[in-house]
Amino acid sequence: MRIPTLNDVQAARERVYRVVRPMPLMPHPLLTAETGLDIRVKHENHNPTGAFKVRGGMNLIASLTGDGRRSVITATTGNHGQSIALACRREDVPCTIVVPSGNNPEKNAAMRALGATLIEFGRDFDEAREKAEQLQHERALRYVHSANEPLLIAGVGTYALEIFEEQPDTDVALVPIGGGSGASGCCIVRTGLKRRARIIGVQAARADAFSRSWHSGHRAVGVTADTLAEGIATRVTFDLTFAILKEQLDAIVTLTERELADGVRLALRTTHNLAEGAGAAPLAAAVKLGADLAGKKVVCVMSGGNIDVRALTRVLASR
Repeated sequence: MRIPTLNDVQAARERVYRVVRPMPLMPHPLLTAETGLDIRVKHENHNPTGAFKVRGGMNLIASLTGDGRRSVITATTGNHGQSIALACRREDVPCTIVVPSGNNPEKNAAMRALGATLIEFGRDFDEAREKAEQLQHERALRYVHSANEPLLIAGVGTYALEIFEEQPDTDVALVPIGGGSGASGCCIVRTGLKRRARIIGVQAARADAFSRSWHSGHRAVGVTADTLAEGIATRVTFDLTFAILKEQLDAIVTLTERELADGVRLALRTTHNLAEGAGAAPLAAAVKLGADLAGKKVVCVMSGGNIDVRALTRVLASR
């Protein structure tokens, strides 16, 4: 697999902007007052489908040719799947999506509403992914991996172009890491534009395979990925994104479940945005890093807002 370049990200804009417009990079006075930090929030939660993933789906599916357009299959906990479903509907490509059993029902409903055929299988994302890979071979479908796709990474990287064009002197960008496509795109753009920003990844402590792998240099596999932040609930690392991030990521922070829930509440209280666990994780990480970020221009990528009612109720009740 070829590592995408800045040129690939720039070329993706034409396809991505058929659906997406540049998302706001906003200061929030209440957030500044509560944290004491100079934070701007990149509101990827305002995208169609409510998450940054739509950028990657649009770039990849619009680029398919020949047999690749006959039918695609992918696995997801929701945001990646919604992006592929929306792109397939626009490009008239049949779409099958495998989700874990008991997956976020509202994300499932959204994918069905976009025309996808859903299969529920497995205890978590990684078991759903293994099922999708099996079905790919049995049915001769075009499998869309959620991370090992250069076109997908180039597409999501367009959000980073927007950040560094609007605020070139960003010092730190905090980005959630599940499969790693969003952080990879951010690193590629930062490096390609020769910006000074440090890119810091954020993971859930209960789904920290990437963090352990990055620190040790050895690819770790988790036993479970039981976390509120379903958007970053992965038990393994992936070849392409790990290759990019082991070289270009500057640091990583892991968060407890309490810290993740605090992040959701902080987002709601100070930005009046409903962020899912993964989307609020950068805000929680900024609080955790605290004084280390003082005096720096910080960007927190609010990657998605697709928290379901059950999860939100638990978060608000646990204050």
